[in-house]
Amino acid sequence: MTNARYLSILDEIKKKGGELDSEEPDDKVLIIDGLNTFIRCFSAIPTLNDDGAHVGGIVGFLRSIGYAIRTIRPTRTVIVFDGKGGSNRRKKLFPDYKAGRNMSERLNRSYDFNNKEDEHQSMKMQLTRVIDYLDYLPITTITIEGIEADDTMAYLTKQVMKTSNIVLMSTDKDFLQLVNHRVSVWSPTKKKMYDPPKVLEDYGIPSHNFAVYRSIDGDKSDNIDGVRGWGLKTIQKKIPLLLEDKILNIDDIIKEDEKLKESEELLKRNYRLMQLDEVDISASAKTKILDKIREPINRLNKIQFQKRFIEDRLFATLPNMDSWLVQCFAKLNQMAEKTYGKKT
Repeated sequence: MTNARYLSILDEIKKKGGELDSEEPDDKVLIIDGLNTFIRCFSAIPTLNDDGAHVGGIVGFLRSIGYAIRTIRPTRTVIVFDGKGGSNRRKKLFPDYKAGRNMSERLNRSYDFNNKEDEHQSMKMQLTRVIDYLDYLPITTITIEGIEADDTMAYLTKQVMKTSNIVLMSTDKDFLQLVNHRVSVWSPTKKKMYDPPKVLEDYGIPSHNFAVYRSIDGDKSDNIDGVRGWGLKTIQKKIPLLLEDKILNIDDIIKEDEKLKESEELLKRNYRLMQLDEVDISASAKTKILDKIREPINRLNKIQFQKRFIEDRLFATLPNMDSWLVQCFAKLNQMAEKTYGKKT
């Protein structure tokens, strides 16, 4: 690509962002569950590059975040990944937390690897490459060792960006408990935005009582057993109190049914595992998150992004890359520029 063409693309980015001078980077924040997005794409998208190598995780991830950004039009995008080791706190509370997860069995694979080792190596390589691509986009990425993305995202939502309008992107239903007048959840598989009325419409449970409902129902994907025989319809029928405006806790609902009383220990454990309202992370982890969010946002570096695009031979999988970058990241790039030279 000629230098003139590159400069014209940057000019187009600036023009598209010119109308947004009155907005600030933290006005409308899209916070993406990075590993949730990557695993979903890696497991379900069979895309091959020009050399026949599996690149579904890379291409699917880029397409998924691009679609969300074009749809939601945030002033800032933050992508959060699980830290090394996952959640130390949850594993201490419940050693079998997320035990026995098997990605190939959980999701409908469209591409068969020769063996588990090949699959693992491809996944590891593609995830590393995805993070490499993100370094050259106007996006903030956060990974804190020993902290799960759920807790980092909840901390940002509840404590750090308390005045921002926030959209959380994940297929994890636990995030629906955070939905309120300024926080929504975007489901990338359902292409649906969950605000308080939508949560109530789809589940019959208001978002402020969703953590209690999840504690009863459990979460098979995380190896968290619920109360045996109690699904959504049973919960709605036997605990109508959950549908009311009052914010409930486990103690409030245990007295509503004898089986819940018998399951008190299980319910209280589940609630501690699944609730995100009071984020239980260390002071040092909170400091690291704050430091990361206060850093200037990366500027769009199209040359480095294109270099990796060529190395990975993604021409056929993501055509019209130039216009894709402009459409997805024009606004974010302008917002990123505002963070340079800004006092924190």
